Amino acid sequence: MIEILTSAAFNTIQDLGRHGARRFGVSTSGAMDPVALAAGNALLGNDDDAAGIEIQTFPFRLRFQADAAFALTGADHATTLAGSPVRPWWCKRAGAGDILGIEAPRRGARVYATFAGGIDVPRVLGSRSTHLRAGFGGLEGRPLQAGDVILVGRREVAGRFDFGVAPPDVAIVDAAPADDRVLRIRVMRSGEYDLFSEAMQATFWSTRWKISAHSDRSGYRLTGGKLTLDTPVELRSHGVVAGVVQVPPAGEPIIQMSDANTAGGYPKMAAVIQADLWRLGQATPGSFIAFSEVSYQDAVAAMAPVNDYLAGLRAVAELYRAL
Repeated sequence: MIEILTSAAFNTIQDLGRHGARRFGVSTSGAMDPVALAAGNALLGNDDDAAGIEIQTFPFRLRFQADAAFALTGADHATTLAGSPVRPWWCKRAGAGDILGIEAPRRGARVYATFAGGIDVPRVLGSRSTHLRAGFGGLEGRPLQAGDVILVGRREVAGRFDFGVAPPDVAIVDAAPADDRVLRIRVMRSGEYDLFSEAMQATFWSTRWKISAHSDRSGYRLTGGKLTLDTPVELRSHGVVAGVVQVPPAGEPIIQMSDANTAGGYPKMAAVIQADLWRLGQATPGSFIAFSEVSYQDAVAAMAPVNDYLAGLRAVAELYRAL
């Protein structure tokens, strides 16, 4: 078991999401950076979908009440275990009584703590993810707080646990141009793209959009330009998913994220491809993004490097644990 000693708002238990319930109005939830969560589980030999802790407010501290193996992935950050530094994208063993302290990231937004055997909380609609608005999943459907005691899966942790891997933003080579000041996100045109004038379409592609402070797991609000329609339209509500870029009447786009609504009536300008959602999940409020258009075929192909990275990581981790 682990005991939470310090936790600010909105740190939650998440897995890879609650699938198959959107038709009932239940959003997917799940990790904002699913690659980081799956990678942490791979380091430990867990299933990709094992639940871990998504940490997005800091500092965060926990105490191990029994010996356990754990991994830290996601944002670049500073961590100590029993007073000694632990590298990001690394797995280690902890002893009973050891305190793990995680500080605010130097780069990126979210750190993922995973544990051998996964976090053992009940599944709700097939997932252990916390759904904050509905108040279920995770630990009582709420953020973690000091004093919480969480059961970690009972699994034998034999083998070596003191190694790490290159993070995906280093290891994955793809078509997204590198720019330290602007995160380039690949998108496809969406349903109502052609309702916007050529001038508004050009604005969408050319603007360096800033992620507003009024952003969260439900959606990222963008500032920096206005996308308006020559003639306002009334749309029936229809299904939306994470990655959809909607444009409300005020003209500032909203990117739907993990806790996105299941339906909405705002015009849809574009949709972030699956291969870039994890990058977006690590973008911080105040940072800048820009959009690049890709075809459906390119969007599908872009997942190959991500899948190859996770498969390779799992194979290498199995070898290291056997040493």
